[in-house]
Amino acid sequence: MKRKDLLLVIDMQNVYRPGEEWQCPSMLRAAENIRGLLETGIIEQTVFTRFTAPEHPAGAWRQYNEEYAEINGNRYLNEIIKELQPYTSKYPVYDKNVYSSFKIPELVQLASRAEHILLGGVVAECCVLATLMEAIDLGCKVIYLTDCISGQTEQNEQSIRKIAESFSPMHTLVMDSKQYIRYGGAHMTE
Repeated sequence: MKRKDLLLVIDMQNVYRPGEEWQCPSMLRAAENIRGLLETGIIEQTVFTRFTAPEHPAGAWRQYNEEYAEINGNRYLNEIIKELQPYTSKYPVYDKNVYSSFKIPELVQLASRAEHILLGGVVAECCVLATLMEAIDLGCKVIYLTDCISGQTEQNEQSIRKIAESFSPMHTLVMDSKQYIRYGGAHMTE
């Protein structure tokens, strides 16, 4: 039976691959665990997000996009990694131009119908953290999948994990993908 959960795979793009400009060293491990979760078929809904630079950025995003115009303009760097590309034909991919995935109206609607929001992707200390915080503010129950998330350093990953744990069990559960497959969100308080 499928779980009425939404797996949100955040910004698994080539620019974050090990060896690239904004590398997240454990990204390929996270991708492998996301694939393992997807292959179980137990999750009702999955969505991918992809960061893309806006055509007319405002405020601090203007400077950010000017400074990183070469990266933002590189098609390869902005594609979803090859390890997860096969799933993008099965599940929707939404573009966003800010950190939080919940600035995408369609995701807010999907989240409102999900029992839990499962977080996976990159970068732990940017887009994943912003999405986590906004999910909590939207009233969503979040499962932070530790082995499906990568940051720019292991220390950053651990710091964001501690933040996620600080909201447990009221707003979040922190577990790895294998624990989720076994138990789901059964231990989250109502």
